[in-house]
Amino acid sequence: MAPKPKKEAPAPPKAEAKAKALKAKKAVLKGVHSHKKKKIRTSPTFRRPKTLRLRRQPKYPRKSAPRRNKLDHYAIIKFPLTTESAMKKIEDNNTLVFIVDVKANKHQIKQAVKKLYDIDVAKVNTLIRPDGEKKAYVRLAPDYDALDVANKVSFLCCELHHLVQVMCLLVTKT
Repeated sequence: MAPKPKKEAPAPPKAEAKAKALKAKKAVLKGVHSHKKKKIRTSPTFRRPKTLRLRRQPKYPRKSAPRRNKLDHYAIIKFPLTTESAMKKIEDNNTLVFIVDVKANKHQIKQAVKKLYDIDVAKVNTLIRPDGEKKAYVRLAPDYDALDVANKVSFLCCELHHLVQVMCLLVTKT
């Protein structure tokens, strides 16, 4: 099969040709690139420009469920302390003494006592005992009486129960 002869483009009309020629003349005289003002550099070091960084769009969640808070109010406060010195604190200083979780901070202890025992806390002092437990001295607000709260919380019940056991032992020995 013989190749087809190429069709030549039709010659543009004279008006179009003249306009095109004038445009080319103007471009040659003036130049096609306009002069842009150079940006002032304020630092001698060159840093790459910050490019667009898109947020991740994961196809599926990497964790099936959110992590459970292991330090809830019930885990923070382990038990109230009912030693003689703790009882003295209750009577004299309007202060309750608790053994708390070692990882709990003062704010968490305050919130836990507020929620569990429904009392206002003035301040919390903490210390870590030599056996590794954390002890919290919870000073109650002036409008609360630590002795009443301790009775409600059954602080003294533990102490009384202990005293009853000791008395029973003494009675059985004699």
